[in-house]
Amino acid sequence: MAKDNEGDQRLRRIHRVLVMHYIEGLSQAEIAKRTGLSHPMVNRLVKEGHERGYVRIEVKSPRQDLFELEQALAEASGLSEAIVVPSASDQDGVNLQAAGRSVADHILTVLRDGDTICVSGGVGVSAVIQALAPTRAYDVTVVPATGGVQGKHFVDVNHLAAQLASKLQGRAFQIHAPIFAASRTERDVLMSLQSVGEVLDRARGARIALVGIGSVLSETSTYFSLHAPGAGGLDGLRQSRAAGELIAHLIDADGRLCDYPLNERVVALSPEELKAIPMTIGIATGAHKAEPIAGILRGGYLDILATDEATGTHVLDILKRPT
Repeated sequence: MAKDNEGDQRLRRIHRVLVMHYIEGLSQAEIAKRTGLSHPMVNRLVKEGHERGYVRIEVKSPRQDLFELEQALAEASGLSEAIVVPSASDQDGVNLQAAGRSVADHILTVLRDGDTICVSGGVGVSAVIQALAPTRAYDVTVVPATGGVQGKHFVDVNHLAAQLASKLQGRAFQIHAPIFAASRTERDVLMSLQSVGEVLDRARGARIALVGIGSVLSETSTYFSLHAPGAGGLDGLRQSRAAGELIAHLIDADGRLCDYPLNERVVALSPEELKAIPMTIGIATGAHKAEPIAGILRGGYLDILATDEATGTHVLDILKRPT
């Protein structure tokens, strides 16, 4: 009976210590002071409570659904990480700004002095750059991953590279070549130019890549507006079975390069070269971006995807379908 009483007393003591620590929020030192137990004894009682299974810790977060969606997207696609923000608006631009802020915060947590960052053009990349608010200067280099675009200053890769470098107080390189050459031969000539080759070599050696993800099957898509003469127009895009665009290359629903004339005329890194960069971050929001995102994820070109909840849910549904 004495042993039973001792056991009951110890259980009551464990219970009281656990209540004081986890429910009343007292530190182990405060518990020791109140109960007259030594600090090591309090520590042992807390540990024993865990070992006996008396403690169950449950974390509830208002972002729980987003965390679960992030995990599901990563598991379904092989991403190292997904960044999903709430779909706070029915306007894609508002959600893109929120995703941009999350990517900007992430970049500042991983960025190191000496890094090279390569970027594509586009509104997604612009949203990230606009959201950046560094608290110190970074000794980094920013380089384009593609050729430039005439007449689209605010989403042109050279402008964005210069903006990003300015925000980080680093240095930027410019590429003096169009994103599409007039022919495969001209593309080869441009890629062989020392000034172009040096920039793209720096891009290949980047530790971080920041790229947008393009939709292609609408005349309002950025890709369609970039077309060079003789590219086949919207009908040609549909016949190519393209799902989306990545650094100006058309990608199909299975993540493969499409058989499309402009894919041979792109002045840029190839998607495979982009894939080889240690941390490639893609950003896109909106229902029209779900199919492009899914195709690019199937190709394994990204390490991190940033999107909003509605788009991410749609992408996950697509990834679960058989191809």
